[in-house]
Amino acid sequence: METTRQLVKQGGHVVMACRRPNAGEEAAQSFTGLKGSHEVMKLDLADLQSVHDFVTNFLNKHDRLDGLDCNAGMVSHDRTPKYTKDGFEISWAASYFGHFLLTELLLDVLKQTPSSRIVIVSSVVHAGNPRNRPDVHLDDLHYKTRRYSNFAAYGEVKVASVLYAKELAERLKGTGVSAFSVHPGWARSNFGSGARFPMNLVLGLMGPISNLMGMTDSNEESAQTSLHCLLSDDAPKHSGAYFSQSSVIYRDPGTRDGGWPLESPNPNAKDLNKARKLVDISYGLVGLKPA
Repeated sequence: METTRQLVKQGGHVVMACRRPNAGEEAAQSFTGLKGSHEVMKLDLADLQSVHDFVTNFLNKHDRLDGLDCNAGMVSHDRTPKYTKDGFEISWAASYFGHFLLTELLLDVLKQTPSSRIVIVSSVVHAGNPRNRPDVHLDDLHYKTRRYSNFAAYGEVKVASVLYAKELAERLKGTGVSAFSVHPGWARSNFGSGARFPMNLVLGLMGPISNLMGMTDSNEESAQTSLHCLLSDDAPKHSGAYFSQSSVIYRDPGTRDGGWPLESPNPNAKDLNKARKLVDISYGLVGLKPA
C-alpha cells in the first residue's frame, strides 16, 4: 500500500488490483489530497480466471502501462499442501503463477508503453544460507510427491520470482521493457497473520530484532526498493537484477546491507537455463502458448 501511496503522491495514476476491493477502497481513503489518482479493481491472483477477468477489464479502460508491480506474497498456514481450484499449491498460486499469468497477458501493453517496468517482489528468504539454499523443483512444483513444508514452499516461490525476472529481462531485450526482482524490506503489515508456530514466532520477532539492530521497519522506507525500480533512471541499466533492502536474515558475507542491485548469494536463483525451463513449464500450467 505504501508503494501505491508514494506513486499517487508524486502524481501517478495507480490501478490497485485487490483481492478484496472494499478493503482497497478503505485503505485508499488515506490518499485524499494527494496529487495523483487511483482506482480499485478486483484481482485474486490465486484464481487464474480472476487474472483473465482483471486483464480484460484493465485493457478495456487503459491503453498504456508504465509500471507493473507484482507484490503479492503469502505463506500457507497449513502443514499439508492446500491446493487452489486450478490445482496449484496455494503459495505458488498466489505468489508466482498469478503474477506469471498477469505479466504475460499484459506484455503487449507494456511493450507499447515507452520505458515500462516490471517489478516482481521476491524476498531475502530466497537466499537461504550456505548450508541450505532454496531451489525450484521443476519435477514437483506443487508437492505432489515431496514432503511439504509451508516455509520451504515460500522460499522456493521466491527463488522462482528471481528466476522469472531474469528470464523476462533476457526475453524483453530491445523492447524498452525492463524487469527486476526485489526484496522490499521489513514492513508493518498483516503478512503471516494466522500462521502456525514456529513461523508466527519468527515473523513476530522480526520487527523487534530489526529495531534492536538499528534498522527501520517503516512502510515508507520498505517501499523505496520497489519505487527505485519503477521510477529511477538507473534501474533499467540493470534489467534482470535483484534489488534488496538490508536484512538481518542474510547469512552470506557482504549481503546484510542489501544492494541496488545485489548479487544473489543463492546460485539456484542465477541459473538462466532453469529460469527458461520454469517459464516453459509455467506457460503450460496456466494455459498459455509460449510467446
